[in-house]
Amino acid sequence: MQAYPVNLVVTSGEPAGIGPELSLAATLSFLKEQANVCVTLLGDGSLLQVPKGVDADVLARLRIESIELGASVTPGQLNSANAPYVLSLLDAAVEGCLAGRFDAMITAPLQKSIINIAGMPFTGHTEYLAKACKIDHVVMMLCALLPAGFLGLKNPRELRVALVTTHLPLKDVPGALTQKHILETIQVVHRDLQKKFGITKPVIRVAGLNPHAGESGYMGREEIDIISPAIALAKLEGIEVTGPYPGDTMFSAQSLDHVDAYIAMYHDQGLAPFKFVTFGGGVNVTLGLPIIRSSVDHGTALDIAGQGIADPSSMLEALRLAYRLAVNEKASNS
Repeated sequence: MQAYPVNLVVTSGEPAGIGPELSLAATLSFLKEQANVCVTLLGDGSLLQVPKGVDADVLARLRIESIELGASVTPGQLNSANAPYVLSLLDAAVEGCLAGRFDAMITAPLQKSIINIAGMPFTGHTEYLAKACKIDHVVMMLCALLPAGFLGLKNPRELRVALVTTHLPLKDVPGALTQKHILETIQVVHRDLQKKFGITKPVIRVAGLNPHAGESGYMGREEIDIISPAIALAKLEGIEVTGPYPGDTMFSAQSLDHVDAYIAMYHDQGLAPFKFVTFGGGVNVTLGLPIIRSSVDHGTALDIAGQGIADPSSMLEALRLAYRLAVNEKASNS
């Protein structure tokens, strides 16, 4: 079997959703545009049927490793019997990445609710992969390329938004914020922007928690007692980071020209503005892992599964980014 410079693995996600069709469609498109890569698709073979007429060179660089479903699948209809199957895809991909067989993993969307209904506590990909890799602190970051002309940008610019907390009820966010956790988040973002994204001196902005970033304590003291001290400690380490900024003004169009990443305190504070301007073309990256993982920025879309109308653009971007990060990491380790 021929070896390729970059080997990627894709988990096809919830079998009743759009994951399998997106995984196959995006992979075939990516293999056409990138010649020095091999992609392995993980999933039941019945869900990953390669259409006729695919170029022979593309087929030579496509691997399908079939993992058997727990139960038959009807598009759009969840079945908890397939929850172990979904997690087995992730386990196989992580194992392959840790063993060096794969250079990066790309994950299609899964359905958190059905995994929990099956009796397996599951918060999300980010948390699951952290546990699988035995890492205490990982960071969810969304990335998208904004085109020139958009929001007045003179040149295309990457928008990157990282989160201090991820899948938490809003009422639990203040209690989850500690100086140590915020500092570690800044450190992880800074380190991976350097190592995986190849940015020599990353510039980072950090949001506050409260309206107007607490307005000098009149609207909350988290900025004074927790967030600002964490930023100060990061600055002492030579990290170029500023804040805390009010959440409603941190994402200014003018800042896009010089800010490499924005850090939000909670899920919707960061992802609402991100998804508004990226139109579903974003990519989810998990920072802080010993492996590279990217994913789509959308869900399983059960209402359109199996109809052949799902847009694979986010999955294609996830493949492109995983490839770029893998190349960067190989270069930094050489």
